[in-house]
Amino acid sequence: MLIANPIYDVVFKFMMEDKKAAAALIAAIIGEEVLSLEPARIEYTIPAVPASRNKKKPKKKKKAEAGENEEKKEQTEIEAKMKAIANYTVCRLDFTAHISVPGGQKTVHIEVQKAKLSSDIMRFRRYIGAQYNSSGNIYRDNNTDKSRQIYCIFLLGYDIGLPKNPIIHVDNRVTDVVTGKRVKASSNEFINSLHHRSWIIQINRLRKRHRNDLERLLDVFDQKHCWSDDAHYLNVDDEKFPEKYRSVYRRLASAVVSSEMRAMMEAEDDFLEEVRKWERENAKKDMTIEEHVKAHEEKDRTIEEKDRTIEEKDRTIGEKDRAIGEKDRTIGEKDRTIGEKDRTIGEKDRTIGEHVKALEEKDKTIGEKDRYIKELENRFAEMQRTTL
Repeated sequence: MLIANPIYDVVFKFMMEDKKAAAALIAAIIGEEVLSLEPARIEYTIPAVPASRNKKKPKKKKKAEAGENEEKKEQTEIEAKMKAIANYTVCRLDFTAHISVPGGQKTVHIEVQKAKLSSDIMRFRRYIGAQYNSSGNIYRDNNTDKSRQIYCIFLLGYDIGLPKNPIIHVDNRVTDVVTGKRVKASSNEFINSLHHRSWIIQINRLRKRHRNDLERLLDVFDQKHCWSDDAHYLNVDDEKFPEKYRSVYRRLASAVVSSEMRAMMEAEDDFLEEVRKWERENAKKDMTIEEHVKAHEEKDRTIEEKDRTIEEKDRTIGEKDRAIGEKDRTIGEKDRTIGEKDRTIGEKDRTIGEHVKALEEKDKTIGEKDRYIKELENRFAEMQRTTL
């Protein structure tokens, strides 16, 4: 049996507009009995006709004018794409639900968000934050303002890194820090007012073999059932569908014959293709920028290494200069020592010279005395001969 594919936001919105179908889906996911369900707000921004189909053909411009405006036109197109992507939000539906609890009922705020793009996580944070601040989630009780507990349901068209867990429940687990034991506080007003419960469904990870009624119900999201080459429709086995969830199945089946619904799904296809194209282009630019950054970082590292090498060489040269300076000082000291020794030797040489001169003078005096004695001896000998 053919049903419209609820992976498309327009189909999902159509299904959730039926209170019975919406209550059945939400009750199955949260595992609690929904007594009544009222839509609080539906935020849905996919246009019925994509922007590319609404564009009017521009008038021909002169070549000179076109050349001047080329850069401006390109910038305008980029800004338009960014604005379109910024405006494209997840399909977000808010409900006020009365849920059965032991001994009565409680009123909670349920936020259902469905997204196909992993970049939508920041929007999730903003939306949840807005719900905590919303006056619509505050009620009066005994003249006191109190806040409703928030349930968040995320239906994701991408993986979050938990491939073995297609359906995840994130609950308020209250634990005594000292003993490590769990504290029963499911109805505690303080905790419920400041913490929300979440259910995360990874549509791409839904199992082929179903283990419970919830997995059988979520089979309407399984994209493995796409009909032929037309992803707008799923071919599911209605006989395996639980009777209590028939309202969901019938609602989706009724959308198959709607030509308007098909046109809106095609519009969504066109728009998402534009978004993905922009993301691919942006990713390429990011890669180019990253490559440039890496190249610059590599150059910086090379320059730093060269600077370190130069510093090492400068230190080596400085050490050599200091060693040469030490050697020069040692040589200078040696030269001064040699100079002093030379002066000492010179003084000694002068002293010796003076001694030599003195000896020569003595030698002359002795020679003269020797000659005088010789003369006296000769005279004495002559006198003796004369006397004889």
